Amino acid sequence: MSHLHHDTMPHHHQADWLSRPPQTMPSDERRTDQAQARMNGRVLVGCEYSGRVRDAFRRRGFDAWSCDLLECEADPAYHLQQPIETVLSAGWDLAIFHPPCTHLAVSGSRHFHRKRQQQAEALDFVRLLMAAPIDRWCIENPVSIISSAIRPPDQIIQPWQFGHGETKATCLWLQNLPPLRPTQIVAGREPRIHMMPPGPNRWKERSRTYEGIAEAMASQWGRSDLLPPVHQLELLIR
Repeated sequence: MSHLHHDTMPHHHQADWLSRPPQTMPSDERRTDQAQARMNGRVLVGCEYSGRVRDAFRRRGFDAWSCDLLECEADPAYHLQQPIETVLSAGWDLAIFHPPCTHLAVSGSRHFHRKRQQQAEALDFVRLLMAAPIDRWCIENPVSIISSAIRPPDQIIQPWQFGHGETKATCLWLQNLPPLRPTQIVAGREPRIHMMPPGPNRWKERSRTYEGIAEAMASQWGRSDLLPPVHQLELLIR
């Protein structure tokens, strides 16, 4: 999950596969079950450089790709290093977005009076992700002004519910996805991330998805028995 400022991120050329139909996306020679992966579903993990959520889905047979302006820490073969806006319409079945929280998280509220413009742009980015032509999506962020400016989250989770004895309240905004069920409640309530000392890589460590949460997303949201997606037009005519 990359939490860089958009105005300081490097610009990259679009990958050439974006001009092709989704079924002709390139893959490396190691993929022997590409057709089955596409049948399972195509998953986009936006604003992720770690590959943790992406790889959790790939281990379950999904055609999952991460996208970020940063290089991927994991296998780069399934990483799109380009603006997320350029891939939103590429025919995804599910998306999990980690929009930058630098100007949104309430932990930085003492600086809010100096960053009105940055906040407005960050919220517009969140609205762009919510409006993506993807049936099922999750937007993940810490406790932030998304709750008051757009809508409250559908769920708030903690790492200790998924095998990590730490605290880090994480909000999930969901469309056509069920709330995550805790998978392994453990002892320990250490605010490790919050107590990290300042440093050049602090933002990177804070932005990585806990592996237990990534596994829960893949195992629960990758189920075949999820109800068919409900489109907004259907909600209006019911």
